[in-house]
Amino acid sequence: MPNAAITIAPIAPSDHDELQAFEFTNRRFFERWVNPRPESFYTPDGVSRAIRAAQLDAEQDRAYQYLVRENGLLVGRINLSQIQRLGYQSASLGYRIGEAHNGRGIAKAAVLCVLPEAFGRHGLWRVEATCRPENPASRRVLQSSGFQQFGHSRRCFQLNDSWFDLLHFEVHADRQTAQSL
Repeated sequence: MPNAAITIAPIAPSDHDELQAFEFTNRRFFERWVNPRPESFYTPDGVSRAIRAAQLDAEQDRAYQYLVRENGLLVGRINLSQIQRLGYQSASLGYRIGEAHNGRGIAKAAVLCVLPEAFGRHGLWRVEATCRPENPASRRVLQSSGFQQFGHSRRCFQLNDSWFDLLHFEVHADRQTAQSL
């Protein structure tokens, strides 16, 4: 990925068609790792509602959703959700990179783009993330971006009819700042 420019930007109504195509194209790939979205999400109205919900969440400081682009092309999403203020100043990180763009360092680049937003613009102190043990690529993304594992929950996540473990990671503003120096 040496010549690629990875950027993130908040989801906007002008992203509608591209976002709908991205989600539809990668639907089966994403559903291997997370529970499926409702059928209604994949309709034009469903995507419009999701974009508006993302904007309302940001306006109300509940969550921040960003699109990940490589040289202008939509290749993924990255989110700061479950914002907790008052005594916590924390959020949960989630990301998904399209199947055709996996394995090229885009997820790590996106995480490194969103952490300054989290700790700067959004004034967070701590960002948490989880991944399944069966996903070593995601674990490497988190660890190489400054996250440290702090827990392992057993059989806590259900996907279809199976239960899976989750690994828990965290990074703090002071640790991330020190790593970027």
